[in-house]
Amino acid sequence: MRKSVQIKVCLLGSSGVGKSSLLKRFVVNEFEENEQTTLGAAYQDKNFEYKGNTYKFQIWDTAGQEKYAPLAQMYYRDAKVAILVYDITSKDSYATLKEWHRELCDKGPKDLITCVVGNKCDLEDKEEVDSNTARNYAKSIDGLFGLTSAKENRGVNELFMKICDVYEKTAVDSSQVTRPKGNTLDPSAKPGAGKGGCPC
Repeated sequence: MRKSVQIKVCLLGSSGVGKSSLLKRFVVNEFEENEQTTLGAAYQDKNFEYKGNTYKFQIWDTAGQEKYAPLAQMYYRDAKVAILVYDITSKDSYATLKEWHRELCDKGPKDLITCVVGNKCDLEDKEEVDSNTARNYAKSIDGLFGLTSAKENRGVNELFMKICDVYEKTAVDSSQVTRPKGNTLDPSAKPGAGKGGCPC
């Protein structure tokens, strides 16, 4: 039977990693080379048809500047999904991503689906963060991993397809108390030890 599912998503990461560009590419399939910096937070929604169901994504794009960081909790505290975005050409943005994950472990909701996303994969020749390193980190926190390019529209829809798949799996697991919960596509992975299945 066809379903309609509402999912709140929060985008987190340093300023300049391309969170707003990812959001615009997903929602309206557009890209602006000089996207304006988000101040505070921005909101967009999209109905996404996948496997015969409609997923109503409510997406909050948080500002990456440090002065806005305390406001982010307002947006992720009741989210179902956190997308942690880094720029593959910036080691600093990858380090900041890990700081965001630690904050989510401490203050975020339980059973949060976490995604580690390396954006700007069209700039592979300038890569500073090895994709295997990031992929292993995502696995260590029981999260999804993806490489995207908002500019070239690579991996963006696929990311949200993965989120839909894991959301459905998590919903099934949560109804069976004898089965462990997790945010990974790997059914053999062990759940995390921290808050909400979050190893910190």
